[in-house]
Amino acid sequence: MPAESTPQSGHRRKPRSTRHKALVIAAWSAAGVFVLGGTGLGYVYFNLNDNIKSVDIDQALGSDRPLDVDNGSQDILVLGSDTRSGTNKDLGGGTDDGSARSDTAMVVHVYEGHKKASVVSIPRDTLVPRPACTDSEGVEHDAASLAMFNSAYSTGGAACAVKTVESMTGIRMDHYVEVDFSGFQKLIDELGGVEVTTTKDITDKESHLDLKAGTHRLTGKQSLGLVRTRHGVGDGSDLGRIQLQQAFIKALVEQVKSVGVLTSPKKLYDLADTATKTVTTDSDLASVKDLASFANGLKGISSSKMNMVTLPVQYDPADGNRVLVEKDKAAVVWDALKNDRAIPKSATEGTASGDAKGVVR
Repeated sequence: MPAESTPQSGHRRKPRSTRHKALVIAAWSAAGVFVLGGTGLGYVYFNLNDNIKSVDIDQALGSDRPLDVDNGSQDILVLGSDTRSGTNKDLGGGTDDGSARSDTAMVVHVYEGHKKASVVSIPRDTLVPRPACTDSEGVEHDAASLAMFNSAYSTGGAACAVKTVESMTGIRMDHYVEVDFSGFQKLIDELGGVEVTTTKDITDKESHLDLKAGTHRLTGKQSLGLVRTRHGVGDGSDLGRIQLQQAFIKALVEQVKSVGVLTSPKKLYDLADTATKTVTTDSDLASVKDLASFANGLKGISSSKMNMVTLPVQYDPADGNRVLVEKDKAAVVWDALKNDRAIPKSATEGTASGDAKGVVR
């Protein structure tokens, strides 16, 4: 994991936090989730600050980054690591091979005014140019002309993942948030589960998931299985898994809004304690105060105001397990976000999809 670093002031204006006002625990995140945000009252700050792990992206990348445009929007890279070490090794399937990859990656663009957002999922199996990176041990890794996207994280950690995304998009990431398996599972349980409806049976031994068609209140374990399954439904691809993740995220956002954390100080603290232990952030979000202020600026975004798409790709003719970026269509997506505009529907029409759309709602 990236080493802890001290908070630094950000480049963009941050929403004001109101002192002594309990903030909603919002969850966006990875392994198909959203950024975990917000927490309670001033007296818990010192107890929770030590929970937060952070990485100084600015120091790691220096000045070799896209222009930091201050137009009122924000761009956040959200990753879920598929490391199998520690308490994660029994969760979500897979084996402990000693490595870690960005199992789920999303670029979240929050539009000016913070009332709506676009989320672009980047398939882990996408072949992309990976820039030269230096890992946390100071070892330099050469650039690669075509590497799987999720190898950026395993090569050079969070900073390399951010550098790869910025190279792909031409957009500077204002923030970085990473979520781990065990924290995600515990957070869902503390939220009381998430309700979804499945239109088909989903059975996947690898992700430990067995759901009949119908309405379910998923436990943390079931939720983790759902956002990680790729063999239980659709064409068995990562693209199908992304479709399930996007549907789950919308359900999670609505669950967070209805959980009523303000009625119980203990519940609020427990959620905040788990959330701050679950995430690794950039150094600008490395305190409870900054994380709460950040989350407060996002809480007005409902699921109906979230446009979720997948990076335009097509299957690689040379290897059906890999996908290639449709460069012209991808350029339309990134240009829209760069200029704080909605992503045109035409940008994702006719691209590979995964055949799991509508299975979860």
